[in-house]
Amino acid sequence: MKLFEEYKVKGMTLKNRIVMPPMCMYQAASDGFPSSFHLCHYASRALGGVGLIIVESTGVVPVGRITDHDLGIWNDEQIPGLKRIVDVCHANGAKIALQINHAGRKSTSSARQPFAPSAVRFDSDYRMPEELTKTQIGEIVAAFKAAAGRANTAGFDALEIHAAHGYLVHEFLSPITNRRTDEYGGSLENRVRFLKEILAAVRSVWPEEKPLWIRVSARDYQEGGIDGEMMVQIVNMAKSSIDLVHVSSGGLLPIEINDYPGYQVPLSEKIRRECGKPTIAVGLITNDEMVEEILQNGRADLVAMGRELLRNPYWTMNAATKHGIAGYVPESYKRAHTV
Repeated sequence: MKLFEEYKVKGMTLKNRIVMPPMCMYQAASDGFPSSFHLCHYASRALGGVGLIIVESTGVVPVGRITDHDLGIWNDEQIPGLKRIVDVCHANGAKIALQINHAGRKSTSSARQPFAPSAVRFDSDYRMPEELTKTQIGEIVAAFKAAAGRANTAGFDALEIHAAHGYLVHEFLSPITNRRTDEYGGSLENRVRFLKEILAAVRSVWPEEKPLWIRVSARDYQEGGIDGEMMVQIVNMAKSSIDLVHVSSGGLLPIEINDYPGYQVPLSEKIRRECGKPTIAVGLITNDEMVEEILQNGRADLVAMGRELLRNPYWTMNAATKHGIAGYVPESYKRAHTV
């Protein structure tokens, strides 16, 4: 099965094509430090056989967190706790990436008033964001760079820049939320500038052999916003700096989305085909038949399973047992897998 084939990107080789996507756990201390929960949470998925784990949204600055209980990576004291997560996942056979993020106007952090490309609030329950100055934009780019350096010190195998789900980078990319008239707004080229500056800064400290990619929302679900065609253009503008694209959708606006199993897979397929970059597909994918169809038909190179891995940390191990794939059941667990 292709599901259990190795996959190599840059210097990182995965033992299979299953990815645990970043999912906020809201279990960090108010200072952004990880807790024992994080060790158990990520280690169990590594033991369960997942090829790649992407650690949840981790704020590059305090106000860049989605909530006050998100992980942080804005100072060196946060490195050892993250390294413990890396080490336990490596010890159990998984590769591990970190998603770094600035929440923009969707931050509910008590650190201060949130920032955004333009002073447009998410909805009436959110605070009005402060429009970023060019000096502040430069400071955030520098924060992403510093976070990448810390992620490397912690031993992460790969790095994901969060450019999706209505957070700061996505807010710059979408014409719905970016109403600036300077070099960071207006044309698509200008709206992509912030992302490109972050990627360039991160690339300057992130090892060449380690993969770097972006997570994108390839559809805003509102006329005048990002759609698949626009996202292809965005990725093509940035693709010289990235190794892969993690394709999601939505999150920019408080609107209902008609989701169903595999609903985002066509967006992954489009970007993979038209941008010539490997992709991770995600979106209510729950069983091995779905995964195999996506991989065999070239719709993605890797498949992320979020809610299914929350329900069952040992999904990959069980799928391996089902299909007679050796090497996934630890000796201590074999009595439970004897047919």
